Formats: sequence, structure tokens, C-alpha cells
Amino acid sequence: MALNLLKLCVGCDSVEDLEEWIAFRLDERRRAGEPVEQYHTTRMMPTRGAEVTDGGSLYWVIKGNVQCRQLITEIRPFTDGEGIGRCHLILDPEVVRTDWQPRRAFQGWRYLKPADAPLDLGKGKAGLIEMPPKLRRELADLGLL
Repeated sequence: MALNLLKLCVGCDSVEDLEEWIAFRLDERRRAGEPVEQYHTTRMMPTRGAEVTDGGSLYWVIKGNVQCRQLITEIRPFTDGEGIGRCHLILDPEVVRTDWQPRRAFQGWRYLKPADAPLDLGKGKAGLIEMPPKLRRELADLGLL
């Protein structure tokens, strides 16, 4: 069974911000002649990596709510220039929007069981995607999303 990771998306105010950042970084890598793949660097290596790469996703907490996820395709450990062990979480660049789920701030990442993960936005909630981010934020703050 797949296991997910949960992480704060620091510096992004909306899913649109995250999507723009991903597109920018992929374009930078393309222009530099590097492999065009998206990854997130983290210090801690998931000990349950086989479960995470077996269909797990990285769920992003943006402004206090889980709002989207990206499929984790691979985990690559490496040692940085200072001799510190880290890993790259290789992500599918497609951002899948989810139901909003409130989360308090935390450091690092957490495991997220599939039963506790928010559902992907279905056809019944497709209108949320088209809603302006500011309105979504206001509705979430009021507890209506």
C-alpha cells in the first residue's frame, strides 16, 4: 500500500504560485541542458521509501491547508557539498488539486496514511479550481471549504 508525505510549501501563497514555480524551474533546467525533472530536496531520508515510491504523493500544505499533491516517482539520496546526507524527492510535475484540509505548521515532513489524505477534487468540485485564489482563501478562513 502506498504511503504519502506531507510538507509545508513555504513561500507559496496558492497552488497557482506552486505551479508557476515548477514551470520556471523546469524551464531553467531545460535551458541549462540538465535533465528536465522536478524534485524537492530534504534532509531526512524516508525510512519507508519503498512504500512512498509505490504510488505515494507529496501533499503540499499551503497557507495552513493541504491543497494539492504531486506523485513521488523516486527518492535519490546524496551527500551535499558540506558532507551532509540529503535526498531528492523526484516528483511528477503535474499538480493535482485536493479537497482542502486544515493543518498546523510543522518542520520537515510527515508520513500521511492514505486513509488520512484529502481526496482529489472531483468533478463535483471542479468549480473550486476556477475560483480566484483570494476567494478560496477567504472561504477557507471562514471554514466553508
